Amino acid sequence: MDRIELGLHTFGDVTPDANGQPKPQHEVLREVVEQGVLADQAGVDFIGLGEHHRPDFAISSPEVILGVLAGRTSRIRLGTAVTVLSTDDPVRVFQRFSTLNAVSGGRAEPILGRGSFTESYPLFGFDMAEYDLLFEERLDLFARLLREERVTWTGETRSALTDQAVYPPLAPGGMVTWVGVGGSPESVVRVVRRDLRLMLAIIGGDARRFVPYIDLYRRAAQELGQPLRPVGVHSPGHIAATDEAAQEQLWPAYAEMFGRLGRERGWSPVTKDGFLNEIRHGALYVGSPETVARKIAATVRDLGLERFDLKYATGPMPHATMMESIRLYGEQVMPMVRDLLAG
Repeated sequence: MDRIELGLHTFGDVTPDANGQPKPQHEVLREVVEQGVLADQAGVDFIGLGEHHRPDFAISSPEVILGVLAGRTSRIRLGTAVTVLSTDDPVRVFQRFSTLNAVSGGRAEPILGRGSFTESYPLFGFDMAEYDLLFEERLDLFARLLREERVTWTGETRSALTDQAVYPPLAPGGMVTWVGVGGSPESVVRVVRRDLRLMLAIIGGDARRFVPYIDLYRRAAQELGQPLRPVGVHSPGHIAATDEAAQEQLWPAYAEMFGRLGRERGWSPVTKDGFLNEIRHGALYVGSPETVARKIAATVRDLGLERFDLKYATGPMPHATMMESIRLYGEQVMPMVRDLLAG
């Protein structure tokens, strides 16, 4: 566990300017590049860019930004959080990532999922009534593309392939691929069947409530004769010099984002007490480097993880504030986590 992989995720949340107004998305995208460069310099293992098609998140084409980062970084692994595979073509997704993998020297690492938003379905002409079937079929085809030089495949949601080669092929060694799962048993077993890696999205509540899903993953792997792959977790957080500073920096952005989403989805209004309770007892990793490191290490131990990814942007936080959080994560939190786990 002392060699736990530690990464970062962002959706490219639209940040405020000096007057508190939302910046244009083109400026935010350039800031995301700078954040990725800093993460590489700070020693972070992975950066994942989430795909969305909304006014509050700037990243709709993660692979383009990842291609820029491939040329400006040297060691950090480059992926998504997540690629919305249900509303994309798995052959094109594979081609984009096999290309990224080639130009980055084998650093591409997609996380595939259905996403927690549905804007891509009407945007690209897909039927929400086929929500489950679209993902099931596309994940099956993508998994085959990872392992077979020539693919024969038939399904209901796209045209068939017959002894089809897809270019560029992966270099020797293949490409690490994860599947983002929100917490259903069926989704966990689906990952095992495809022999991919499990990334659990834990965005609320005590992380230990996900232990049964990890136990299920291991039982299913044994029963289906599949190898045990690393398991990871994605959770939100923020780091500052002190616990109080981190809380006060994050709270306005957190309240704005979850207030906006709550109005869309009919959730109860977010409160400061609820926010603080989620920090103390739930899935918000917020505080000083030592506080966040201790909480991450506890989660890694409790769940038996090989990977933890912190979503460092939650709502409209200033770019400079997020840059400092990234620096503290790489330079202070990560070494502390590894020391705690080694001890």
